[in-house]
Amino acid sequence: MNLKRYFFILPILFPLFLKAQAPRSYNAAEIKLGLEALSITGRVLYIAAHPDDENTRLLAYYAKGRKFKTAYLSLTRGDGGQNLIGTEQADLLGLLRTQELLAARKLDGAEQYFTRANDFGFSKTSTESLNFWNEKQVLGDVVWVIRNFQPDVIITRFPGDSRAGHGAHAASSILAKKAFAAAADPKQYTEQLAMVKPWKTKRIVWNTFNFSGTNTTSDDQLKLDVGQYNPLLGASYGEIAAESRSNHRSQGFGSAAQRGSATEFFEHLAGEPAKKDLFEDVNVALSRYPDMGKADALIQDINEKFQADAPYHSIPALLKLKSITSKRPFDHAKLDELILACGGIWIESVAGSQLYAVTDDIDVQVDAISRLPADFPLPVRLTLSDGQEFALKSNQLLQINQRIKGSKAGITQPYWLSKPHGIGSYQVEGYENLAAPEQKALSLGKFKLHIGETEMEFERPIVFKYTNPARGEIYQPLVVAPPITATLEEKAYIFSNQSTRKIRIAVKAFTANAKGILHIHAPAGWVVSPSIVDLDLGSKGTAQDIEVTIKPGNNAAAGSLKLLVESGGQSYAYGFQQITYEHIPIQTLFPLAEAQLEQVDLKFAGKRIGYIAGAGDLIPQALKQIGYEVTLLDPNLLLNMDLSGFDAIVTGVRLYNIDGRVTSMQPKLLAYVKNGGTLLQQYNVNAPLKINEIGPYPFKISRDRVTEEDAAVTFLKPEHPVLNFPNKITSKDFEGWIQERGIYFLDNLDPQYADILSMHDKGEKDKSGALVVADYGKGKYIYTGLVFYRELPAGVPGAYRLFVNLLSAGAAK
Repeated sequence: MNLKRYFFILPILFPLFLKAQAPRSYNAAEIKLGLEALSITGRVLYIAAHPDDENTRLLAYYAKGRKFKTAYLSLTRGDGGQNLIGTEQADLLGLLRTQELLAARKLDGAEQYFTRANDFGFSKTSTESLNFWNEKQVLGDVVWVIRNFQPDVIITRFPGDSRAGHGAHAASSILAKKAFAAAADPKQYTEQLAMVKPWKTKRIVWNTFNFSGTNTTSDDQLKLDVGQYNPLLGASYGEIAAESRSNHRSQGFGSAAQRGSATEFFEHLAGEPAKKDLFEDVNVALSRYPDMGKADALIQDINEKFQADAPYHSIPALLKLKSITSKRPFDHAKLDELILACGGIWIESVAGSQLYAVTDDIDVQVDAISRLPADFPLPVRLTLSDGQEFALKSNQLLQINQRIKGSKAGITQPYWLSKPHGIGSYQVEGYENLAAPEQKALSLGKFKLHIGETEMEFERPIVFKYTNPARGEIYQPLVVAPPITATLEEKAYIFSNQSTRKIRIAVKAFTANAKGILHIHAPAGWVVSPSIVDLDLGSKGTAQDIEVTIKPGNNAAAGSLKLLVESGGQSYAYGFQQITYEHIPIQTLFPLAEAQLEQVDLKFAGKRIGYIAGAGDLIPQALKQIGYEVTLLDPNLLLNMDLSGFDAIVTGVRLYNIDGRVTSMQPKLLAYVKNGGTLLQQYNVNAPLKINEIGPYPFKISRDRVTEEDAAVTFLKPEHPVLNFPNKITSKDFEGWIQERGIYFLDNLDPQYADILSMHDKGEKDKSGALVVADYGKGKYIYTGLVFYRELPAGVPGAYRLFVNLLSAGAAK
């Protein structure tokens, strides 16, 4: 194998994707670690299914301890999970978790990649996951990453069988093992070979585990102590890992620091077995490549003479290293980064505003400074992409104004969300972005920095920054938007019994003097008034709410309500949405401006609902849509409230897992039921619970779930009021559900509970406990694991009908 030939493709085909954040600053310890890493060529790729599956301690050990190039390939972006800090679901949750992974990688030192697989929810079998994902396509994505990243060792988090505990987990191992072989085979995925070459990885292993009651480790497996302390960083890899993992806030994975010896176990899967170390028989030094002895000796000399208080003294030798490795296999991008770090050279591109229209010019200020001492013997010059050249004088900030014409800047959008997609995978065309964690940021093009006669070429993403009085200087991504967006409040609108509804459309200007025409298109049988609206928004940033009346006719069919804005001779069909959390950059996207229209036959009994928020869901908004008066109940105030005025009280998903105040709320809620109220509890996981007994009578929360959204549902008590009042529930009401039926069903039920439904996935036994009802005093207690928090925002008619029945249980006779 011609390793030298293969190495040279890396900087071209797997670029460092520009991220919208501040240029990185390095302290002396980080510079020293980087210098030591210059003589190390080992590469390790960790593969699993979801954000949070990765072993952050192992990643930190290899990236910052062994100084190998380390990466995590998550097949999905975690779109199908639950959100413990907000209401984002599906694609929006995947966008949030992508940024949480990137925040984690900044700390543990690894790189981050993805495939186009979409996390469609919990899967019980690898066969189901591979079918949904399109196995051949996603396998090709994994092969693409391997051929680009060129790992010496591949590590999987899970086995390819039921011990993985999740079908997607097992599928990630199956795909990793298949890709291990396919990446080396020139007859597989031949369309990639115009850009990459086959790559043979030395070995693939499984990082066995002991958690959640499953122990897959054994004494005969290869063992590795990753609990060492790194004196340069002042932390062990367990401490680094805890800080890294704690960025997974949407999953509630705040972690305690781990100190002391920590053993990881590995089981051989394929390739050449290892006995004592995963990289045995792998030459991870520069000597793996021909004629690198001179470079290796120079790197050793640089490290021996490095001065932490004056790192710039290393620059002449680093420039010499750059010269002698210029036509050889080497991490030139890392070397350039270290040269700039040693000189305290800072260069960034900052826009004057965060939001621009695609038709507008973007004014950018380039800030550059060199902190090399005034007597440094080599001059420093910066050349911009337009050819302008400037001298960088010692500790003197240089500011240069630049402009990007609007025609050169496209709408910024997560590349995997730029096209509609199905259940199993995103639609990604070509290889330009494939596997990248995010869309490449807009830049001014290539900059050139000269130190003496040595030239370095690099890009800087255009960012926006501002000063927050409480948090200081904050960087955010630049956003390029349509001139005008039109945003619907809901993904689905439910109309009850041919009722007329007014809906709000939020239009927003991203350019000055924004004018246009808004067209509102509804499916046949629906009447929209007005259907055309003239827009004259005026100044940039102006927002306006437009109220539209919609009424379903006798033959109105379900379908999409679509918005289209004509402006400046162009048509735009985009809404506007932002995800804002303190621990990640603001995420802005422009989803298609459309929503589902559904007409549902609904009868009601009672309209006043109290809602106690749990982990975050959109059910209160969904209930308001169909006419309920919903009051969000503050747990701190609930104790002193009179609850008797509510027809029903609903607890949000996982409330009893995340809010310790349930210990004081629970007696009040049960007293409300005993006095004639209806309490509807949505699902909680079985551990940890803030209180042991969350119902009036005993039960246990199991891990049972039904993941097939079209699984047949059996009515165990067809005459029970919750299936008959005020709406008659039939099997038709379980059509059109999304993602799954239900999760964390109950078992070991006290005889006081009526078990209403049963269901099962293919090949499994029937499972009950998805919906239980009990009389308690004068009232009704209801617990459900049915995933209403997914179904109602999606506008599933039958889910609405059944949920209304549950809320009406107290009025049934």
